Amino acid sequence: MSAVEPGGATRTGWVAGDVDHAAVAGTARRWGWWFVAEHRIRAMRSYVVSWALIGVGSPFLFLMGLGLGLGLLVDANRGSQGVDGVPYLTFLAPALAMATAMQTASQENTYGVFGGFKWFPMFFAMHGTPLAPWQIVVGFQVSVLARVVLPLAAFAGVIAIFGIGDPLRALLLVPIGMLLSTAVGFAVMSWVATQTEDRGQLSFIERFVVVPLTLFSGTYFPLETLPIGLQWIGWISPLWHAAELGRVALYGAELAPGMVLVHLLYLVALAAVTCGLSIRTFRRRLDR
Repeated sequence: MSAVEPGGATRTGWVAGDVDHAAVAGTARRWGWWFVAEHRIRAMRSYVVSWALIGVGSPFLFLMGLGLGLGLLVDANRGSQGVDGVPYLTFLAPALAMATAMQTASQENTYGVFGGFKWFPMFFAMHGTPLAPWQIVVGFQVSVLARVVLPLAAFAGVIAIFGIGDPLRALLLVPIGMLLSTAVGFAVMSWVATQTEDRGQLSFIERFVVVPLTLFSGTYFPLETLPIGLQWIGWISPLWHAAELGRVALYGAELAPGMVLVHLLYLVALAAVTCGLSIRTFRRRLDR
């Protein structure tokens, strides 16, 4: 019997007839989600240079521009109080890191998911193998996390370089951002997977969901400064919950008792519910 490489490919020198198809199917059923993630991560190599430049450069430009520009004005106007008891740049940095994670997850799950069904139907090809719909869904999100980790790590590095916060505490922004990416990613995926034609509605996510959430989730100013009629946007926004956790992690922002647990549970619940919706939608569409 021939040895079988991960994914079912035979080693060089072995003929196809020697493949143990039962073993290959069993491997796919156990590790199929990783095969999907690996496939997408390998495909990212075609634009890895631009991906890396954007992932590393954006945090530096954001924090330099807003921190040394807007931040100086805010701190000068508020004196030693700053915002939330810290300099404006310290208040802003965790939220910017979370906003970048949300935007990246949204982008990857918009055209990436739609294209996987419509333009280059790799999901249907995957479904023709022993891979289950849940493995395709989970594997796709794992590959998105690979995209999100770089800018989050870059934010942590820039925060350390600028002396905005403790480097070790800044590293906590990475797992918080990954949790946000998972929640947002599954939420976007669960809707995009229902779309069969592109009539311009895919761009609505960026323009009418991501941008408003970035503006009204306490990113650039405390949520409490908004009129009460607009604060509800932040309450339901995953970005606000993640930004609050990021501020606690970076500089120990004070929250009401139990709010850290509320923020965590909200993000986990959103990820779990929308993951289930995504799997159900994928199953229905792939079985047509």
